[in-house]
Amino acid sequence: MYKHKDLPILANLRKNGRISLTKISRKTGVPISTIFDRMKHHWGRGIKKYTALLDFNEFGFTTRVHLLVSLPKDKRDEARIFLMKHQNVNSLYKINNNFDFLVEAVFKHIKNLEDFIDALETRFLTETVEVHHIIDDIKRESFMEDSKLAKLLLDDRLL
Repeated sequence: MYKHKDLPILANLRKNGRISLTKISRKTGVPISTIFDRMKHHWGRGIKKYTALLDFNEFGFTTRVHLLVSLPKDKRDEARIFLMKHQNVNSLYKINNNFDFLVEAVFKHIKNLEDFIDALETRFLTETVEVHHIIDDIKRESFMEDSKLAKLLLDDRLL
C-alpha cells in the first residue's frame, strides 16, 4: 500500500526515472534513507520497471501500430505466448469488448507489419485483426507525474 509521502517520490520518478535520490530528497524534503526504503518497498509491486522512452523513428522503426486481435478460444493461450515472445511486440494487453488482445508493435517497414499479421492470421486463425497506425505521440507516460494531482486521484477527489 502507498503512503502519502510516497507520492512526491513517485511523481519525481515518473518525470525522470534516472533522477538521483539526492535530487528527489532536495525537491521533496524527504530524507534519502526514507526514499530508498519506500522505493525498495514498492519495487516489484507498484514500481514494475525503470526504463527509457524511445522515439522509435530515430532508430529506423517507422511503423508503429496498435492491433486489436480476436481469436478462437482454443488459440488464445498459444497466441499470448507467441505475442509475449515476439521481438516486435512492445506492449501486450488482455482486453474485452469482443477482442482478446491489444498489441502495440513496432516495425522497420510496413511490409514487416503485413508479414506479422499474415503469420498471426495463419497460425492462430484470428477472427478479427484491426490495425490502427500510430502517427504521432501526443502524450505518453505522464499519469501521476504531478504529486499534488496524484494525491487527489488516489484519494478519489478527481475522476
